[in-house]
Amino acid sequence: MRAILTLLWLLVLPAQGETLMSQHTATGAFEVKLDAQQDANSPLGRWLLGKTFTGDLKGHSLGQMLAYGDPRSGSAGYVALEVFTGSLNGKEGGFALAHKGEMDQGQQQLEVSVVPGSGSGALKGISGRLQIDIKDGQHFYHFQYRLPEP
Repeated sequence: MRAILTLLWLLVLPAQGETLMSQHTATGAFEVKLDAQQDANSPLGRWLLGKTFTGDLKGHSLGQMLAYGDPRSGSAGYVALEVFTGSLNGKEGGFALAHKGEMDQGQQQLEVSVVPGSGSGALKGISGRLQIDIKDGQHFYHFQYRLPEP
């Protein structure tokens, strides 16, 4: 019996050097402003981006995006980095997000994740993935994230 209790205890506790993490969800909307920074000699499109978040994320982000392809033809790709500053479910701080998006024959795939080690303030140690949905021209987010236990 003692061996079973020890095994269960080890499964619940983090390994030495690891931190207990708690899972959270945040939802809301955001507005995007793009400022084209095109170079006539480059096949890449480049934009400065600014976002204003409402809902569980309250604040602003600044970033840059590179894109290649022709979305109207159904094929394109983009990468972006942005840095958020504000609050997340009442916790003040910031973190960076990395984007990788592709469109192949109209089929879209998008990955947005927290850059490891980018959390600051009460968001230090954050990790997670953010899903973006666009409906009727409005941008919405669903953010699954983890924070270290206090």
